[in-house]
Amino acid sequence: MTHEIGFTKMHGIGNDYIYVDSTLYNIGNPEKAAISWSDRHKGIGSDGLVLIGKAGTPEADFTMRIFNADGSEAMMCGNASRCIGKYLFEKGLTEKTSIRLLTAAGIKVLDLAVNDGVVESVTVDMGEPVLDNEMQFANTEAHGKEATLKIGEKNICGTFVSMGNPHFVIFTDDLTTACIEHYGPQLEHDKMFPERANIEFAKIQDDGSIRMRVWERGSGITMACGTGACATAVAACLTRRTGRTATISMDGGELRICWNKEDNHVYMTGGAEFVFEGHIHF
Repeated sequence: MTHEIGFTKMHGIGNDYIYVDSTLYNIGNPEKAAISWSDRHKGIGSDGLVLIGKAGTPEADFTMRIFNADGSEAMMCGNASRCIGKYLFEKGLTEKTSIRLLTAAGIKVLDLAVNDGVVESVTVDMGEPVLDNEMQFANTEAHGKEATLKIGEKNICGTFVSMGNPHFVIFTDDLTTACIEHYGPQLEHDKMFPERANIEFAKIQDDGSIRMRVWERGSGITMACGTGACATAVAACLTRRTGRTATISMDGGELRICWNKEDNHVYMTGGAEFVFEGHIHF
């Protein structure tokens, strides 16, 4: 028996997901739904599926579960968290402009910039970057430093940063799609990443901003990645390419990232947009 599920499609600088209020609709197999609905030819089309729920703990207000387009579950998504802030406020599910969101990577605080009832931007406290997670990066000698991985005959230098999700940030002048499609999947599945990894390809611009493109674990090339932007800013600072604040320009738009020295937290600021709503049978 199939059921009609109401959904909202949103994007954060081009990183698009399907959002479902799980208090209204029970999706028993979200992995299967993510694969089917994310198909851009036969489904709704997206980078994955996000389930929004009420938190069962007083420490948080709402919950988020996120499934990539291949059905794998991710721990966190910065762009999706900003979309959730806009969704919750503009749909009247909360009047709070500071929302505590429980994710698989812990509680993230969303601070909403509201003008005349419209959420114009969201700043997310993404927490502290982690540089020494052996469950996600097996090279114990490279924590906090650049590491070299060998892919075929090529040595690729990058920096591991975990923002809940594992990231490997490569600074390079080659941001072509051909380069990303060639090296992205090989690096994602490299033995150094027991849980696979998101791969960022980044270049420092003349104005000090960072141009970044991403191969997302479980989704391939996407237009943006919030946790990836945070990881890139941290990696740029660690390798003394930039200071603690950076503008990250991606295919879908820009995010402002600040790695705060006082609390060691990374703060991400950017917009979120509704695309369309509908119903689908599942």
